[in-house]
Amino acid sequence: GKGNAGLHKHRFTYMIKYMPNHFGRRGFVPPGKRREERVINVGQLEILFPGKKEINLKNEGFDKLLGKGSISSKIKVIVSSATERAIEKVREKGGEVVIE
Repeated sequence: GKGNAGLHKHRFTYMIKYMPNHFGRRGFVPPGKRREERVINVGQLEILFPGKKEINLKNEGFDKLLGKGSISSKIKVIVSSATERAIEKVREKGGEVVIE
């Protein structure tokens, strides 16, 4: 056979060695069910919320806190999820991240 012919028959060992994930289910998410995760970086917190000491990102429409950038003051952040780097950067300045 030519091309990918015989991958489940006479070329099965080749497929196992060189294309281990060729067969199987990888799932499908209908476009209507997809949900974009709204993210914000640590560096954007002071720009978008100047002077605030406590920021509830869940109420502001953000889902996740990422670790790009830096902050200069102590801030308490309430968010659904956050990366380890983001939590580390906020704690370095004496702030805290509350994950709800």
